[in-house]
Amino acid sequence: MLPVVSIVGRPNVGKSTFFNRLIGRRKAIVHDEYGVTRDRHYGETFWNGRDFNIIDTGGYLPDEMNVISAGIREQVHIALEESDVILLVVDVETGINTLDKAVASLLREENKPVIVVANKADNEERRLNASEFYELGFEDLYPISSLSGMGTGDLLDKVVEYLPESQPEPENEVPKLAFIGRPNVGKSSLFNALLEDNRAIVTDIAGTTRDSLNSNLHYNDKDYVLVDTAGLRRRTKVKENIEFYSTVRTEKAIRECDIAILIVDAMQGFDAQDKRVLKEAEKFNKGLVIVLNKWDLVPEKDTNTVKEFEEYIYSNVPQLYYVPIVTISALNNKRIHNVLDMAEVVIQERKKEISTSDFNDFLENMLGEKPLPMKRGQQLKITYATQVKSEPPVFKFFMNSPHDLPPNYRKYIENKIRQQYGFIGVPITMVFRQK
Repeated sequence: MLPVVSIVGRPNVGKSTFFNRLIGRRKAIVHDEYGVTRDRHYGETFWNGRDFNIIDTGGYLPDEMNVISAGIREQVHIALEESDVILLVVDVETGINTLDKAVASLLREENKPVIVVANKADNEERRLNASEFYELGFEDLYPISSLSGMGTGDLLDKVVEYLPESQPEPENEVPKLAFIGRPNVGKSSLFNALLEDNRAIVTDIAGTTRDSLNSNLHYNDKDYVLVDTAGLRRRTKVKENIEFYSTVRTEKAIRECDIAILIVDAMQGFDAQDKRVLKEAEKFNKGLVIVLNKWDLVPEKDTNTVKEFEEYIYSNVPQLYYVPIVTISALNNKRIHNVLDMAEVVIQERKKEISTSDFNDFLENMLGEKPLPMKRGQQLKITYATQVKSEPPVFKFFMNSPHDLPPNYRKYIENKIRQQYGFIGVPITMVFRQK
């Protein structure tokens, strides 16, 4: 679990520009109007040998002064709860604002490292003027320019000093199974049914579950950690700060789990939001399972109904055809343990290791069936391959001109690997290197 650094501050001080600078790419929308930052802004960065997460606390603040104060208080408290270090961003160009003081007052009440980031210090005069922000009551003050990057190196040196020591990964860590999906698809109902208690609140109101809940489960002589996440809303509907952080926590659960279990309401179908979160989990090489919940409500089922649903889902995400699909009814406890059984299958598939000799025999046969193409008058050749990692599996191929290997042939290799070795529900990483 990586340390968390949160960016807080009043609107329009350049938090999103600063966030983009830290993660090294233009991910957050940058605009001069209040309230532009409403999407989830959660990224990873690296400095002086340390990896850590960055969260931009964005979100809009309405015009009414009392609501502004409440919004800031909510935003800062959530940041405090999540964070190991807090960066309070202020604007040197406009100077100290009453909202800056309001945020600082809340931060001083907590026992967390706070660094004041005096943004827009683009010249020497502004860097000198930044000293007025010592009035906010914090020892660490760093004038920077998010646009040019000036001063961010010294700031990050200080951030890394405050980060807690990384905890070594336990050798036999209990697998984490994260239940993810849209609101009101039955995640908490399944969570409760498996645990046989009512730790999670179950209701028909979308968005009831705001925090991630972790519970231990012992099943079939094996231990698991179940993670019930907040429901993922469509991005345009994430308007409250607390909803914003629910989405952040769901993303965090995806990053930290071993198996991401996407719960889909069989009556609502598979939509773009399901597709997005599934691809997000695949991007982080998590084991994947799709669960069709409320299967008992599907009318006029026959022997082909499951197959038709599978074809419908795979047609939406053809690149994820390897993800297994399970049908259940969490409310009626029907087939709910099939979810754990399938998760265990995927866990074992992630651990699978192929010997180098076996894999090169497979490679020789595969190339014999479909030889590599010619590129620029040169015959492409893969001379050697090996599995360099498991959990998740990574395969390295050595060849004469890796940048010329067409995407369709890469897909052919992946398909042949899956035909030969399975890897059910497991993303495969393939690396091609110059011989």
